[in-house]
Amino acid sequence: MIWTLIVGLVVGAIAKLLMPGKDPGGIIITMVIGIVGSMIAYFIGRGLGWYAEGEPTGFIASVIGAVILLAIYRAIIGRNSRIHH
Repeated sequence: MIWTLIVGLVVGAIAKLLMPGKDPGGIIITMVIGIVGSMIAYFIGRGLGWYAEGEPTGFIASVIGAVILLAIYRAIIGRNSRIHH
């Protein structure tokens, strides 16, 4: 479990480095984005036959999943902040 959180933090941080810009949220949001991004990559990879049951997701695929999730997160948060202003 601790390893998952560490990898999630690293993957989330790399995703934020690849997509510079202002992001709401701190270390917890970064970690969640990394973990969920990795899960997205795993499920898409399994659906496409890239990963077998129980096989770990690749690091690059995890970063790609986190970048996609970060883009969606920014789109939703950006839209909500424009509505409230």
